[in-house]
Amino acid sequence: MKELVEKLYSGQDLSDSELAELINDRDDETAELLRIRADEVRQRYYGKKVFLRGLIEVSSHCKNDCLYCGIRRSNRDADRYRLDREMILSCCENGYSLGFRTFVMQGGEDSFFTDELMCSIISEIREKYPDCAITLSLGERSRESYRLMKEAGADRYLLRHETASPELYRRLHPAEMSLDNRIRCLFDLKELGYQVGSGFMVGAPFQTTEDLVTDLRFLQKLQPQMIGIGPFVPHHSTPFAEEKGGTLELTLRLLGILRLMFPKVLLPATTALGTIHPMGREMGLKTGCNVVMPNLSPVDVRKKYDLYDNKICTGEEAAECRHCLDRRIVSAGYEVASERGDCADFTI
Repeated sequence: MKELVEKLYSGQDLSDSELAELINDRDDETAELLRIRADEVRQRYYGKKVFLRGLIEVSSHCKNDCLYCGIRRSNRDADRYRLDREMILSCCENGYSLGFRTFVMQGGEDSFFTDELMCSIISEIREKYPDCAITLSLGERSRESYRLMKEAGADRYLLRHETASPELYRRLHPAEMSLDNRIRCLFDLKELGYQVGSGFMVGAPFQTTEDLVTDLRFLQKLQPQMIGIGPFVPHHSTPFAEEKGGTLELTLRLLGILRLMFPKVLLPATTALGTIHPMGREMGLKTGCNVVMPNLSPVDVRKKYDLYDNKICTGEEAAECRHCLDRRIVSAGYEVASERGDCADFTI
């Protein structure tokens, strides 16, 4: 297995069977070599910098019914909310004063946020904070919608494909959702000039090693600027409430593989990783990650953005969340970067 790690480290591709072997490997020495090589590669392009993204969770309303998600439309127990323009701008003002230079507006697929409203909000943020990057994560929309928001001033768009396996996609989503449409959205975003983020769940119900290899191959085709992966964490009000969820070990292994396969990519240490292990995000940073997303959302709505059970940082004020993560980043041996933090291979 160590030879496969060194092969990836040297810039060579692995065959599907070799990737499967490495994904399935349980050897501690191989895992440590993968971590070391992943950290070396991230430091080659980014040094010890860790980029902060100020997360604003704008709405827990969602028209979709994904079987794994706590804010799926069928969950009648979900406590729904949406932020208005003034609340979003207040989050940005607070975040800017705390040193954030990227804002991420994320939410369920909520028809309240029309193109007209979103473009208006984006334009105002762009005017007030011209040195900041504006990232959107609002799900599947039309190419025209993406175009209008890009022209209004949006820079980046995050849309995880969740799984690139058609069969697994069908088992995780309702019939009205389509993997083909998700892929269409991602390539539309690329063509429109967004910095694009995609990614997948680790340890989703029914997921096989072959599915994970399919995800890696899809990402090679897409070549996104950011890749977000995290362990599947069950939610009590979904059909998958009794599933085990993704493991720390497999998630870290895939993070290391991703860093070696995509040396310049932005790779977040996700909240889900910190949810399944108290030191999960620090371990992610040591395995090639270079992005964290502190929460700027108002404290009174954070628990309502309930994607999965036991989500961390739902009770912290923005400043408290920021300072906590700063300490964690430094304790892991890295440094907080107060800048936009664009992908190393993306020219503004």
